[in-house]
Parts: sequence; C-alpha cells; structure tokens
Amino acid sequence: MRSKQLFLDLVIAGVLLALLATSLPARTEAGGQQQEDLETLGRTLAQQMAAREFDKVVSRFDETMTRVMPAPKLAEVWDTVQKQVGDFQKITGTRTDTVNGYRRVIVTCAFAQMNLDVRIVLAADGRVTGLFFAAAQPTGTSTGQQQGEDVEAVGRALVEWMAAGEFEKVVSRFDATMTERMPAPRLAELWDTVQKQTGKFQKITGTRHDTVQSYRRAIVTCVFGQDINVDVRWVLAADGRVAGLSLAPATSAVPWAPPAYATPASFEERAFTVGNGKWQLPGTLTLPKGKGPFAAVVLVHGSGPNDQDESIGANKVFKDLAWGLASRNVAVLRYDKRTKVHGAEMMAQPGGITVNEETVDDAVTAVGQLAAMPEIDRKHIYVLGHSLGAMMAPRIAEHAMKNAAANPLAGLILMAGTTRPLEEIVVEQVRYLGGLDGKISDDEQKQIADAEEFARAVRSPELKPDATLRMLGIPIPGSYFLDLRDYHPAEEAAKLKLPMLVLQGERDYQVRMTDFAGWKKALDNKRNVTLKSYPELNHLFMAGTGPSTPREYSQAGHVAEEVIKDIADWIRGRGAKK
Repeated sequence: MRSKQLFLDLVIAGVLLALLATSLPARTEAGGQQQEDLETLGRTLAQQMAAREFDKVVSRFDETMTRVMPAPKLAEVWDTVQKQVGDFQKITGTRTDTVNGYRRVIVTCAFAQMNLDVRIVLAADGRVTGLFFAAAQPTGTSTGQQQGEDVEAVGRALVEWMAAGEFEKVVSRFDATMTERMPAPRLAELWDTVQKQTGKFQKITGTRHDTVQSYRRAIVTCVFGQDINVDVRWVLAADGRVAGLSLAPATSAVPWAPPAYATPASFEERAFTVGNGKWQLPGTLTLPKGKGPFAAVVLVHGSGPNDQDESIGANKVFKDLAWGLASRNVAVLRYDKRTKVHGAEMMAQPGGITVNEETVDDAVTAVGQLAAMPEIDRKHIYVLGHSLGAMMAPRIAEHAMKNAAANPLAGLILMAGTTRPLEEIVVEQVRYLGGLDGKISDDEQKQIADAEEFARAVRSPELKPDATLRMLGIPIPGSYFLDLRDYHPAEEAAKLKLPMLVLQGERDYQVRMTDFAGWKKALDNKRNVTLKSYPELNHLFMAGTGPSTPREYSQAGHVAEEVIKDIADWIRGRGAKK
C-alpha cells in the first residue's frame, strides 16, 4: 500500500551506505561471535527506543549522528513512526550484512499495523553512523529495491551534511570531475546562494529515486524559508560516487490541472523522440484532432535541466502552452532538455560544451523531424523559445536555415528573452534579490561582489575553454561563455527575414523590460515583427501583483490565456490553417 510506503522511504540518519568509503578490518575467526554481538546491539537499541530511553540510544551514536539526531529529535521520529504504523509490539528477528564496507544490523519489529526493519549502520569503532526505517523485507530481498532505498539514504545524508555546513564531507563523495568543478568552497557558495533566494534550510520532507540513462538519481525534497520546496538531485555513478548535482523547485504534491482554456477532447498526445543515437530525447507531440496538416510549434527551454513540461513547482509552463495552443489547432512538440537526460555525459565531454549542445542543436533537429510528418504543415513550423530559449532563437534560426529544405522554419516566438549578456543578468538578479527587503546585508554584499567577480572572469581576455567558472556557485566551462561572447541576440534577430513575435511580462525580475527595449530597438522597423508586453505577468507569464520573487513560482498557476490567444492568433495571421 503506497500510502504507507511514503513513510517507509523516510531515512532517519545522517550518514549512510552507498557513498561511504571507509573500509573495515577483515573479519577474524571470531566473526561469528562478532555477528552475534551486532545482533544483540541492534536488539538492545530497538528495545531502548521502545522504552523511550532515547538518551541511551544516542550515547551509542557517532559525532555526526549525535548532532543531527539528538535525543529529542529521535523521540520525535519514533513518535512519527508509531503514528503512521501503530504502536510498537515486539522484535521478531535480527540479521546482519555489510554494505560498502560498513556493518549493518537489521532488526525486524512488529508494529500494530505492519512490520518494519530498523536498519542500524555501524562505523569501524562500533558507533552508530546511520539509522533508518523501511518496510520489513525477508532475508534474500532483491538488491535492486535495497539499492534504491540506499540511494535515497545517500541523498538525505548529503543534504544533512550541507545543512550542517560539512561541505568537505560532501565533496569527499564526489567523483573526480565533480571534485574539480565543485570544491567545498564553491559548494558552500552554491548552498548560500540557494538560501539567499529561498530562505534558510528548514527540513527534509521526502526522498525518492529514479534512473536516468545508466545513472541512479536520488531526489531529496527540502523546505527552505517559510514554504519554498526545493528538490536537491544527486546523480550517482556506478561506483557510488556523486557525478552530478542540481537544485530545482520541487515537483509539487498538488497535481497539475488543465487550464480552463484547454479543451483536451480536441487533441491527442503522442510519445515523440527527438534525435537519434547517443543524444536522443523523450518528448510529446500534442496534435489537434481532425484533418491536417497543422501549423506546429517547437518549444525550447530556459536555463537549467528542464523537463519537457518546463515544470517549476506546481507549474508546467510548456504543458500549458501545448494544451492551450493545441486547443486552438496548433500542434506543439515539447521534449526533455539534453542537460536533464544526458547531463553527466555532457559534462564528461572533452573540450567542454557550448549552448549549441545544450539547446540549439536539438531544436533544429526537432524542426526537421516535424517537417517530415504528413500531419504537419511544413510551411508553418515555428520555434517558441522561453528565457534562454528565446535568447538563442535567432541562432536556432540561423542553424536551421543552413539546410532550409530539411529544416523549414516559418518564424520565431520569443518569450522573456534577454538581449544582454548572461553575466550581466546574473549580477542584476543577485542585486534585485538582495534588495527585496530594502537593505543589503554584509552577506548579500558579498554575494553581489562574487557575482561581479564572475562577470569579470567571463569578460576576461585570459578566459580559456577549459577553465571552470562559477555562475551562482554552479560550475560551467569557459567554452560555454566564450561561445556566447560575440553573440548578440537582438542584432542577430535583426538580420533575419523571418516573422517574429516578441512577448514580455512587465513583472519579470529575471529578464527585465530593459531587454524588451533591446528587442524593440533592434526590430521596431521590421514590418513582420510584433512586440507586446503584459503589465501583470512574471517570468512564467503568470499573473500576480507587486514585485515578483522566487516564492511566487511555488504558487500553482497557468500561463495567462491572453498569451495563448496572442500566439495562436499571430500564427493564424501568418496564413496557417484555422
């Protein structure tokens, strides 16, 4: 029963399993006696918790466990367990094993409503270095499920370490590439930046795991500030080392609901794969019902490892666009971004990466694939870019037109695209967030100084492709910024003969009206370009009031219907089928 299982994924430890590398001495002939002692210890600890002798239990903890799980917190956890599965009844069995060099004793306990395994991990000195609960499993349970639980335990442990400021411990679990690109000071900087934007870390509310390509991934959902939920995503290589780390607004527990302007009965959705071979990407084609061929739009994401819906908390910007436009007779293709599906492999590529690998190449490929479909009107295929996608749309068009017969492109739709360099935008955003409360603290001033130093490094004539720069604590190769150094979006757009629709939310703090003015200045004399801004809309093109903040993104909403209508009307105005 999955409702119970939600609790059973709860790890109650600070240090666990797959990433732990310390080895234990080889077993001696006294191994049998040693195992007996372990089982006795585990049984004793479980009995002490049942008797509410939490100080006795904590006296066996190592230093880290004592700090993250003092007696009052352990009591709180025990009470939570019993609230969800009933009162403790008895111990029904014990067993031991070894996981990555660490001894573990599993004490199976009967509670009123179900059986749980209390899993206790021991360091070489016999101190408890990990403790968590899981659904009771019989001896011989498949390792696949156990590994999944262990991956979640690892993710939780790493977040607990960051919250405690133990960044050296976290980095000690990184692989060579991550260690180089995210040393402890940079990881600390990233953590501080997150807390600056979302408020102080409060607690972990859940863990889950999945597999992306050949990599296991632990997703740890955390609460920051008052109510900002963030997913901390750890990518683990086959050897258990951390090969990737990303933070994003948490997937909301509230399911996405269709916007009122969508008519699901008027379209269908098909699975669609963009590209082939090594970099292929899963996607969805939303296709109107009825007789085609239909005009079509390829959606191109903003910064970060976005999914095909461009999910941000409870919001799904691209799904809103797809369902809204398909309800108005426009086909829409959306797909997972390459950095989401193949992020670890991309970072491992020799020579670094550029925005072409991140965004441009896949968008051009998607245009060509749609053009080959009989259901699609190849004379009316448009690229719609949001944020970074809008910034790069002129380059996408340039690359597509190198082989226009294979990649016919009818026009561009630019939503919240910056016309200024990324490093300038970063400094501006840090200043904006720091000033939201009307004053700049010493920590905030340091973050502004760090952002300015990053901008200087990007502009430095000494920048090399293999250098590693930190954008808000995130390591990015110098090759990425060198590629963008001579790219000026508005100027490139002005060279194009394609029709363009440029849209901007006036409450957007990430891409400002200054950028909209940049598009206007470059394109205002072109008759086939339409520009429009919306006073109440933010970066997600969702309505609100007052200054926009990151907190606003956690509130469920939809892309404004006016935006959907404006896009559909503009496409029809280009001669597409109504």
